[in-house]
Amino acid sequence: MKSQQSIPTSKVARATQFVKTGVKIGGNYLKHNVKKLVNPDLSRDELHEDNAVDIYESLSQLKGSALKVAQMLSMDRNLLPRQYSERFQLSQYSAPPLSAPLVVKTFQKFFGKSPSALYDTFDVEATAAASIGQVHRATKDGKNLAVKVQYPGVADSISSDLKMVKPMAKTLFGLNEKDVDRYTAEVELRLLEETDYELELRRGGEITQACAHIDGLVFPIYYPELSARRILTMDWLEGKHLSDFLATNPSQEIRNRIGQTLWDFYDYQIHTLRQVHADPHPGNFLLRPDGTTGVIDFGCIKDIPTFYYDNYFALINPDTVADRERTEQIFYNLEFLYPSDSDHEKQLFSGLFIQMIHLLGRPFKEETFDFGNDAYFQEVYAFADQLQRVEEIRKSKVARGSQHGLYVNRTYFGLYSILNELKAVVTTNRPDWLRPSRG
Repeated sequence: MKSQQSIPTSKVARATQFVKTGVKIGGNYLKHNVKKLVNPDLSRDELHEDNAVDIYESLSQLKGSALKVAQMLSMDRNLLPRQYSERFQLSQYSAPPLSAPLVVKTFQKFFGKSPSALYDTFDVEATAAASIGQVHRATKDGKNLAVKVQYPGVADSISSDLKMVKPMAKTLFGLNEKDVDRYTAEVELRLLEETDYELELRRGGEITQACAHIDGLVFPIYYPELSARRILTMDWLEGKHLSDFLATNPSQEIRNRIGQTLWDFYDYQIHTLRQVHADPHPGNFLLRPDGTTGVIDFGCIKDIPTFYYDNYFALINPDTVADRERTEQIFYNLEFLYPSDSDHEKQLFSGLFIQMIHLLGRPFKEETFDFGNDAYFQEVYAFADQLQRVEEIRKSKVARGSQHGLYVNRTYFGLYSILNELKAVVTTNRPDWLRPSRG
């Protein structure tokens, strides 16, 4: 892949890139509409493909929060048309890398030395490049290392980038303005943390120590003396990303083992640590033939407030939903419902959220769950499509759902999606208080 020689870092330069993308999208719509005059039955597939290519090309040049939003959207296979999600998946680990001079310049800025002075060997060609940084191979004292180098200007451009992404998201994907506002506010907080590699160094050490007892997990050791605010050094972990791993045709036993490991990892984080590795896209896991799983990238960690946790997970227990009065109070606590709602809105949204709870909570109702059941996922996607067509949601003057739910829901969706691709059958370990009082 051709390396990138520079990244637009000023507000003007980045805004110009967004404007150019908008012009391209406008041209794509014009071309589509002209063709539709000739062929009224023309589908929007070609339009989606053209837009997806142009948007990804633009965001991959900008890097940072703009590309991170694409990465997050790619995890939701039903929110976007297929052409967008497939193209945006490249942002998980296949974005255009920075050129060698820019990499060396970053080391000079934070260490006052070139990489060759810090490591025994350092490959200036990146082995993987994603939204916020890229990874290089290095060695020191006989150890194989992975060195993550952050793109220049990423942290400084987050706020302005998200402001420019919002109109594009609303126009292309028909999202509610209030939901987008709340979504971007929460995303901005997480992204600012994600650009702080010193914070990731500390969190990575804490979570790997706390989860070391979980069978099948492999974590890297981090090296503070070779790390800085925008550079992070850790052990190099062997393994394949999900698509490459599945291409080796692993046995069902290995698929199940990996799936169980991931389920147990997230179960322990959420219900015991009350904080979670909230970036469960396939680029952050390295899968091995023996069924062990390497976990990397602890930049995106969501702390789960006690009030939110108690209310959110109470809904998983069927006893709660059977208690209409308690469920209604929880809906208010979680901002699914508002005192200003009309009777119609209250009835509509309560019905939709109860339907969502039954659907997304289904794995928790069984001792073992087959995530390879595509019919279940088609049901989930169909329900998400139904929600997008609800006029009251699109025109709602308030955002529905606590902002804390954005990353918790994203975590579960990412986990469910990986388990579905693995076709894994897992034992759904969970706290006793999430189980109904009657079998």
